[in-house]
Amino acid sequence: SASVYDAVVALFLEDIGTLFVVREGGILQGVVSRKDLLKSALGGLEFYKVPVTVVMTRMPNIITTTFEENILEVAHKIMEYEIDALPVVKELGPGKLEVVGRASKTNIARVMVDLGGKI
Repeated sequence: SASVYDAVVALFLEDIGTLFVVREGGILQGVVSRKDLLKSALGGLEFYKVPVTVVMTRMPNIITTTFEENILEVAHKIMEYEIDALPVVKELGPGKLEVVGRASKTNIARVMVDLGGKI
């Protein structure tokens, strides 16, 4: 039920580049990136009136990851699809993915720095 304006505010307040849109129970519905919001701004949308669901990317076009994938696989997806973050999901049934985390460029860089300090 959030508006595009609400999404812009959340991105800045949380200092993140991607929001995961979920319904009750944390079930993934969509993803909104800075790019999506910029496109909507250039399109002249009324930020206060337009629901975020209008500008979000929907399934099956959302790239996800799971706890089973390693950091290298996650980094490869982020680079290949040129995105800032992936929702970490748990499958609850066909087409029903619960968001249980976030894998971002910052998370990957943090892991690399931590690993580099142990060499």
